[in-house]
Amino acid sequence: MRLFSIVISAVLLGSGLYWVSTHRPEFRTQIEQFLDGGQFHTLEIKYNAKQLMEHYRRDLLKDTTHTYMDPSLKFYPYLLLEVKYNLSNEKTREGVILWDLCDGEMVVDTSSWEKTHGFGDCINANTEKHEFKILNILARKGGMIDRDGLSKALQVENEILNAWVESCRKKKLIVQTGNHYRLHLQNPNLRTIPETRISEWLVTKPYKNATRLPRKYSLAQIQKIAKAAFGNDFVIRQTTDVYLPVHSITVQNPDGSTQVSHWNAVNGKRLSQMSFSP
Repeated sequence: MRLFSIVISAVLLGSGLYWVSTHRPEFRTQIEQFLDGGQFHTLEIKYNAKQLMEHYRRDLLKDTTHTYMDPSLKFYPYLLLEVKYNLSNEKTREGVILWDLCDGEMVVDTSSWEKTHGFGDCINANTEKHEFKILNILARKGGMIDRDGLSKALQVENEILNAWVESCRKKKLIVQTGNHYRLHLQNPNLRTIPETRISEWLVTKPYKNATRLPRKYSLAQIQKIAKAAFGNDFVIRQTTDVYLPVHSITVQNPDGSTQVSHWNAVNGKRLSQMSFSP
């Protein structure tokens, strides 16, 4: 009887952890930190806050009435995926993808920190593989295509095409204007190979005194959207949780108000307000 109770408890605990990881990814960080008092993976810090504050002093401090307050360092959650995919009919390529778990976008290049724009919306809309066929065609065509061009590219029956288009419209992924369809995004960036140009080192850091932000998106959501977007030959071999170090630099204005800017500690560049979660 006691053994039965232990087994049932273990099953319930496992089910509970899976549900939290899938449906409430923002709680996963706290659970991991409670269960594991060890270390986490992060990209190596190349620029400290003092360096950035000194280098960008003229931009951040407008005059002597503006002053720096103490900066802070936070770690933003990403997912590192080891993948393989079909580069051409004659060649398979292997690589890695760095995926932001706060905004749902993929990093294209860690030097510039260029990212895609559109995958976050696709995750939120629970975009399916057949819908990505339309989105990928639109991305290849610069974001817009007419009905005839879409039909020729997909080569499906009209009833199927109508259903796919309507599902994309209902999910607010595309907009129809007359006989044309376009991606419902400002400056969309979905046209990319499934690989991040990455040259940064991974290091480990103790959990103690490290502020890690919770995930907005789960491992399952990223896996699903990547497989839907990159086709049948795309394979995820392994995943690793990693973090991006971000400096928050606060400036106090003469009236006592404050202004906060966020800086990528890997490449030393300022992050836009839409690049991070508070």
